[in-house]
Formats: sequence, structure tokens, C-alpha cells
Amino acid sequence: MGDMGDVASQEMLLARWGELLADPSLRDLPYKIELSADGIIEMSPTSNRHGIRQAALACELGARLSGGRPIVECSVLTRIGVRVPDVCWASDAFFAEQGEDVYTRAPEICIEVLSRWNSRREIEEKKQACLAAGAIEVWIVSQDGARQVFTAAGEQPDSQFVPAAG
Repeated sequence: MGDMGDVASQEMLLARWGELLADPSLRDLPYKIELSADGIIEMSPTSNRHGIRQAALACELGARLSGGRPIVECSVLTRIGVRVPDVCWASDAFFAEQGEDVYTRAPEICIEVLSRWNSRREIEEKKQACLAAGAIEVWIVSQDGARQVFTAAGEQPDSQFVPAAG
């Protein structure tokens, strides 16, 4: 991660995330929780449709890739705070290197499933933050299942890991 400037330190964000994980009042919220670069809790509502799309993507990754496993709602320390991509896929080597509570680098594939609450700016920031944190690919998946694949080099015609079926 690059210089975080005026925002909270990585250590503070990791400590704050640990506090959130231990807080019983946050366990059953119907929201996805993330931390801003300043350590401020950000919550966004979830929907069943969104959850169904997440589950389908995790199943696809699990079925089509070996040498790792999918993760749903994976916490990643990024330059814009602790972000939680909807679905990720991480290699066995990634799991051997990283801890369990929050990853200090992004898994190989990070996926954001769009909802009506996402702004273009928010998705662009998350995409760039995951790539900067080490993701090889970031997928943006629309509500109808169409996907865009991005790498550090920009938008790609398809995933190098999981080419579109067909």
C-alpha cells in the first residue's frame, strides 16, 4: 500500500477492524460493514437478489478453479480503508501467507456485485483500491450477471482465470 497521507494508519485500521469483529452488537446487522480510510464505519444494505448473485459467483469460482477457494464478503486492507468485496477467490499460497481477520493484501480475484445503492465513483474507488492492494483481477458484475474484468492494465475482454462460459 502506498502513502496513506492524513488517513488512519494501517495498524489503527487493523485494530479498529478487530474491535468491530468482537462487537456483539454488530453481529446480526443486515448490512455489509466497511471502514473508511479514516476508520469510520460505513454500512450498506444487502438484498436477497444480491446474495443470490454472490452465492452463484462463489459456486462458479469453486467449481472452475483449483488450488484455492472462494470467499464471500472478504475483508481487505486497502488505501481507502478496510473494504469488503462481495466475492473473492484466493489461492492456497495466498491463504498460507495471510491471517484470518483482515487480509493485508487483496486475493487474486475480487468481485463487486452492483446494487442500486452503488455509485460509479464508489465502484471505481473500490476497483482501484483492490488492484493497488494486489488483486490480479477485479470483476464488476451487474444485477443481470454481466461482468466486466479489470486488471492493472485496464479493462480486459475476459478473465484469465475463469473465461466466460459458452
